[in-house]
Amino acid sequence: MKLGGFTSPQARVEYDAAYDRGFAALPAPTGRHDVPTQFGTARVYRFGEPGPAPAVLLPGRAGTTIMWEPNLPALVDRGPVYTVDLIGEPGRSEQTAPIRNAADQAAWLDTVLTTLDLRDVHLVGYSFGGWLATNLAVRAPDRLASLTLIDPVQTFAMFPVSLLARTALTLMPGIRRWARTSFLSWVADGAEVDEADPVASVIDEGMRTYRITLPTPVLFTDAQLRGLSVPVLALIAGRSVIHGAQRAFARARKLLPDAQVELWPTATHAIAGESPAEVNARVRQFLAEIEQRGEVRR
Repeated sequence: MKLGGFTSPQARVEYDAAYDRGFAALPAPTGRHDVPTQFGTARVYRFGEPGPAPAVLLPGRAGTTIMWEPNLPALVDRGPVYTVDLIGEPGRSEQTAPIRNAADQAAWLDTVLTTLDLRDVHLVGYSFGGWLATNLAVRAPDRLASLTLIDPVQTFAMFPVSLLARTALTLMPGIRRWARTSFLSWVADGAEVDEADPVASVIDEGMRTYRITLPTPVLFTDAQLRGLSVPVLALIAGRSVIHGAQRAFARARKLLPDAQVELWPTATHAIAGESPAEVNARVRQFLAEIEQRGEVRR
């Protein structure tokens, strides 16, 4: 099985330039860690000072730490935040061994939390990061205090065929530049993509320059979701293209009766970037509720 990687040395140079521009738009990190795992080295940044109940942020596909630019200041204001560039994706992490399945995905992320000695973690995942967060909560929840899922893929409902077709177009020579821009606009339900935007730029460059070889996320079973043992906040975007929103909402409500599951009817899959103030406030409210209930050890 091949490893994920940049398509050429020049592609890496061009991507790094976009990454550096995007990173300059973030608050200054207070720590940087390159954490070795059996699948490669994970780049982790800390924002704010170390402390209890840290938030750990997992981005969507090709989003990297830079994807959280609209959300970081508000989340750092509540306490320590760690962001992870995902192994096997563009960013500053480096893959060295094949990631074959969901167990491998959970293993490397669990190693990161263990190595950094992060406990009572508020794990926040967006899109594919939401699947990755749920996958860890299903398999290794001991270090987690809560789970926040922002329009997660393959978690409560399956990918639609239209998403798979659009993704395939972004990989085809000759049309992929047009297809990538079209794809990003489609994800935001037709909104025009500003190529100067640091988040859009780093995602576009990542899709252009990096070959991802990760396995397709597998939809969680009813038993896996019912077995989640940590408090959950799930924000489902009503105009999302990555699943049937009503179906995802209904399944989440059915299988997680004690969770806070919300359907945001007018939101697209770009929910955290298009409505950052509202998303930030909702996430902070949820984390505060968990801590006030004494579910986080101090």
